[in-house]
Amino acid sequence: MKRLLKNGTVVNVFSDTLDRENVLIEDGRIIGVGAYTDDEADVVEDVTGKYICPGFIDGHMHIESTMMTPAELAKAVLIHGTTGIVADPHEIANVCGKNGIEYMLEASEGLPLSVYFMLPSCVPSTPLDEAGAELSADDLRGFYENGRILGLAEMMNYVGVVNDDREVLAKIDDAVKEGRVIDGHAPLLTGKDLDKYVTAGIQSDHECSSFEEGCERIRKGQWVMVRQGTAARNLDDLIDLFDEPWNRRCLLVTDDKHPADIFHDGHIDAIVRRAVAKGKSPCAAIRMASIQAAGYFGLKRTGAVAPGYRADILILSDLDKVEVEDVYARGEKVVSQGCLTSIKTPSVDSSLYDAVRNSFNVRLQEAADFFIQPESDRCRVIRCIRRQLLTEEWIAEIDWNRDNGIDLERDILKIAVIERHNNTGHRGLGFINGIGLKKGAIASSISHDSHNLIVIGTSDEDMAAVANAVIEQGGGCAAVCDGKVLARVSLPIGGLMADTPAEEISREHHELMESIYSLGASEEVAPLMTMAFVSLTVIPFLKINTFGLVDVEKQEQISLYV
Repeated sequence: MKRLLKNGTVVNVFSDTLDRENVLIEDGRIIGVGAYTDDEADVVEDVTGKYICPGFIDGHMHIESTMMTPAELAKAVLIHGTTGIVADPHEIANVCGKNGIEYMLEASEGLPLSVYFMLPSCVPSTPLDEAGAELSADDLRGFYENGRILGLAEMMNYVGVVNDDREVLAKIDDAVKEGRVIDGHAPLLTGKDLDKYVTAGIQSDHECSSFEEGCERIRKGQWVMVRQGTAARNLDDLIDLFDEPWNRRCLLVTDDKHPADIFHDGHIDAIVRRAVAKGKSPCAAIRMASIQAAGYFGLKRTGAVAPGYRADILILSDLDKVEVEDVYARGEKVVSQGCLTSIKTPSVDSSLYDAVRNSFNVRLQEAADFFIQPESDRCRVIRCIRRQLLTEEWIAEIDWNRDNGIDLERDILKIAVIERHNNTGHRGLGFINGIGLKKGAIASSISHDSHNLIVIGTSDEDMAAVANAVIEQGGGCAAVCDGKVLARVSLPIGGLMADTPAEEISREHHELMESIYSLGASEEVAPLMTMAFVSLTVIPFLKINTFGLVDVEKQEQISLYV
């Protein structure tokens, strides 16, 4: 069947022009762009006054961070014009190993949303971390046989690359031999160390937090993934990368975005919309969101409205506001007037499904488990930086007579990371600044990337209560005040994803966030997402894992006390 879209304005991502053209589609491909007429098609759709552009591609994201299964994610992002994603399943791989990758492949097979994967390069993230699994180069090698595996995902262990770690380099060498893309993750890496990192074969980075950092990456031949997620919102600082010549080496990504944010704000369309609102060219932004992502990952004949290209097409009612009206995936209309057609959920092998659902192995907690034995009045406090995943070290005078060091006036809260995969009993305890709670406690089994149980609170009693709320439901997030559970999100799949519809997940997440804000956290802070990254020991400067504080630059465990 041939379908004609007539009288629309095509966003040409090759010339950055707006062209008044008709578009002819057949068998999932665009077979013509030009003066085609009604009698050349079986179905004709008049899109007068509207814009025809390629579907958006998220060049780097973690499905697990949306708390949705792949099928539910598809429902959430297709209505926002995202027709393709490149996902790194390292979250569930850190919990469930190879079973996690297999689950993601099966759970995303055959969706109208094109779901591609990069193989997780760092499971665990570093030798300092306790994850539920460990994946070697030998473990990953066989996955390259799957056509939806595009390469090696973010190489977070940049210290290992720079210092010639044999296992790290083996994973890179395998990707190079396969002719696949290798993504980077090296915040603030510069100069000669960056040269060595790029020389190893790392082709991109999504951790740039300044225009100057992005320019250095581009000058050295890397691609910059401009990230705008829930906690890490780098767009404003990188906005000048949307100008020539820089925008020719950039693509757009969300990395980690929570469900309520996707439903209320949008997905890649939200990044394009914000860039345009800041005065940047909509044509350039759409190019960065489509053909450049496809080109970087080697997705041939994808990402443009042009003859021979796959018919992943959006109809926009407004170009500057990026209002998505209709969406075609492989030529099939999957969104009409903003409403989604039905999506069939892929089947997953029952034994594989059981393997990813049973991931918790940790005892219930007591208030005494969160007591810190005083050894000095001067302590290192993790200080969060607004809108960044970077943290700072703050040396603070601790009043141990005040709630075992908790000081609400100075926003010094207690933080704990509890090993939850193998019941080792390991726990790291410390202090954190920047979350803003005035009462209660919050906890989550989402703590990148090892996904141990992380807790922040204003009292040991509430910290134990909220930790147990998460343990008892087999994973998820919760907020507690005076021992009472205010709200929770159940995430039984790896302790990372829900098994409920997208709308329900979004509602529960929204209610949880409202409860957290009621405890004093500012709406300017993304407390759950920020908390999730405080245990990621590859992002400078001070982090915490199941053994205690970590100096990320030195990759060493350090004392809480100074």
